[in-house]
Amino acid sequence: MNLLFLLRPKSMVAHLVSDCTARQGLEKMRAHGYTAIPVINPDGEYMGTVSEGDFLWALVGDDDCSLKKLERIKLTDIMRGVRDSAVTVTTQMDDLLYKIMEQNFVPVTDDRNIFIGIVTRKDIIKYYYEKEKTANE
Repeated sequence: MNLLFLLRPKSMVAHLVSDCTARQGLEKMRAHGYTAIPVINPDGEYMGTVSEGDFLWALVGDDDCSLKKLERIKLTDIMRGVRDSAVTVTTQMDDLLYKIMEQNFVPVTDDRNIFIGIVTRKDIIKYYYEKEKTANE
């Protein structure tokens, strides 16, 4: 099976561009109800994932724990390393399954590292559930 069958395309996935402020990022995450969100650069290349914890650490880093502070900070300044590494469209399902055990979603890139979407743990479980259900009927 090809992982593209499970892909949620970029156009249907909330993501952030690395040059936005931390406040803009936090507001987008909150609006969508996410705990983590993919980050791309202005050229569309996948850079990593920013999480609630990244925002929390940015807020409690000093005495200024305000949203105004987050307006002065770039998103890339709060990202703590590359987390949720991406897979390419040619990744085998076994490798994808191994990754999804550790992450709620797996970012997918093309061969130029351009972000094209995500595969979620929920979608994989649903696929295998439906496959098993069909096999048992």
